[in-house]
Amino acid sequence: MVPATHDDLNSLCRGIDKSFVHLETRDSYGTEAELPHMAKWRRGEPDDFSWLGWWLEMLRGHRAAGRTCRRARIVSEPLSDYQRWTMSHAGLFTEAGEDIRYLPRPRLATVALPGSGDFYVFDDKIALFLHYTGAGTNASFQTSTDRALVRACSQAFETVWDLSTPVRDYRPQ
Repeated sequence: MVPATHDDLNSLCRGIDKSFVHLETRDSYGTEAELPHMAKWRRGEPDDFSWLGWWLEMLRGHRAAGRTCRRARIVSEPLSDYQRWTMSHAGLFTEAGEDIRYLPRPRLATVALPGSGDFYVFDDKIALFLHYTGAGTNASFQTSTDRALVRACSQAFETVWDLSTPVRDYRPQ
């Protein structure tokens, strides 16, 4: 495992040749970029989502070039405020080209997950693990090109993906 940075994550997301997959396993995150926007949502205030512009533009570019971007979210039900907030604007991501699915945590019982939970796999060649504090803020990133580990992450993602429900059809309990 090699230490990585947020810039490395962004570069890997932008630089794919064919695909990336992203597994999210936490019910709540506390990223500095998201917290003020989630607070607006809690207060019922509108958000122009301009802060997501770079990500949405990247997704549009990948879709136009025939590359795929998929995200699977493992969630507890009832959903946390964070997950309800992300669902409120998931359409922005799917319209831009990212396929998003949800898997309620009890359906995960038979799935073995590698690493510390959240990860990306880029072009079936590089795994990037995201490590979080108890409060949900990012603590560190690590990458690996170990073929067995990348394959384990890819297989775990595909298993979760096959069990999950597309965001447009997901109806949380």
